[in-house]
Amino acid sequence: MARIKTRTAIDGTARYTAEIRLKGYPAQSATFKHLTKAKKWIQKTESAIREGRHFKTVEAKKHTLGDLVDRYIKDVLPTKPKQAPAQRPQLERWKAQLGSYLLSDISPALIVEVRDKLLTEPTPRGNIRSPATVVRYMAALSHAFSIAVTEWQWLEDSPMRKVKKPRDSKGRVRFLEDEDRTKLLEACKESPNKLLYPCIVIALSTGMRQAEQMHLEWQDVDLKHGFLILHQTKNGERRRITLSGLCLELLREHAKVRRLDTKLLFPSDRIPQKPMDLRKAFANAMTAAQITDFKWHDLRHCTASYLAMNGASLAEIAEVLGHKTLSMVKRYAHLSDGHVSNVVASMNAKIFGGL
Repeated sequence: MARIKTRTAIDGTARYTAEIRLKGYPAQSATFKHLTKAKKWIQKTESAIREGRHFKTVEAKKHTLGDLVDRYIKDVLPTKPKQAPAQRPQLERWKAQLGSYLLSDISPALIVEVRDKLLTEPTPRGNIRSPATVVRYMAALSHAFSIAVTEWQWLEDSPMRKVKKPRDSKGRVRFLEDEDRTKLLEACKESPNKLLYPCIVIALSTGMRQAEQMHLEWQDVDLKHGFLILHQTKNGERRRITLSGLCLELLREHAKVRRLDTKLLFPSDRIPQKPMDLRKAFANAMTAAQITDFKWHDLRHCTASYLAMNGASLAEIAEVLGHKTLSMVKRYAHLSDGHVSNVVASMNAKIFGGL
């Protein structure tokens, strides 16, 4: 049932209060200066109530973004143990910026404002976040909004749907040419840290991420058959890594002097249950080799680049690196142009060779 009450305001103009009372639902009311607007509101609101859409908006007026973040951290993050360590501080950052706003007041414009801050403000370490990093901040908040829409019914729709992701660069491709690779390996051999050299060789040979490599346990390594299994990877799937050549030889030598007080292949000297920290040793080797603008993660780019230059397909590179799609490895496509040209030439020779 709906009705409209008319009254005269202090300025002498009319005011129209629209009221809706439907059985099983709280009464709703709103006041307008124009009768036509009051009638339209009644029609729209009644339809929304019957279709189950209206009270999601009501819930959005009861909860703040801080409430959303707190509930998500409490109820949802524990179900995502691998993503939780990274996503919790990301969500806390959104809460710090927008936590006092009601969900009904969170607009795409407010989110864009924080997005742009994340892109331009330096981190506590003094670095500027990359577009890819900011996309991960947005993804964490976007999932929280999605849960609020679909499961908690706090919102009718997610404001993230109208916010564009910052455009990422084409992807860094920094790999070592033969001369620099030789200099780096020689510097690692001379390092006081005797594990630096084998760790660099393993990284170049396998394309493993630093965290994946440094958390390796002996039970996951099969030196007899030349492979290891990664159980904790970035995309959450197990990955088999082939070991061969110098990499396998160095691991077999390392196994002869393995420590018995830890499961780790490369444990810390002081705390055997934690991985060794090679950052200082790696930085010193880089200085000794006179190589600049090169990070440990770039060893992974080296692996991919060398694979591409030796004729590996993008699908094969993706499999080695553990990428689910080819989009991440397309940055190496130009390095395999010669291989692709040979494949095309071979095909043409077979199908048109006799013409």
